[in-house]
Amino acid sequence: QVQLVESGGGSVQSGGSLRLSCAAYGYIYSSICMGWFRQAPGREREGVAVISSDGNTNYADSVKGRFTISQDNAKNTMYLQMNSLKPEDTAMYYCAADFLRPGGCGDSWWGPFTPANWGRGTQVTVST
Repeated sequence: QVQLVESGGGSVQSGGSLRLSCAAYGYIYSSICMGWFRQAPGREREGVAVISSDGNTNYADSVKGRFTISQDNAKNTMYLQMNSLKPEDTAMYYCAADFLRPGGCGDSWWGPFTPANWGRGTQVTVST
């Protein structure tokens, strides 16, 4: 089982930036998806961004142009650079990992599947 450890959450003002990190421990398959979900009280959990082991990325429409996902393969660490943060970005952010399915990582983030591995979450709060 892959252990995922998030860091980098916190409180910022609107327009500010945060960088989330997620380190993966344990055996990592060569073909894998790693990314982020978020959930705010009263809202459904939504996929935010995902990157595949071969570097393909996908983003929720709500964060396109503001968030950038990247991966340091040597360190098995994934990053989410969040710029121009808005109050509606306030949520618990969860790191997640899944194997790369034939249809791509989107099938696990916005499709019928759910990632098999989850971090405990890190809170992001954006104030006005």
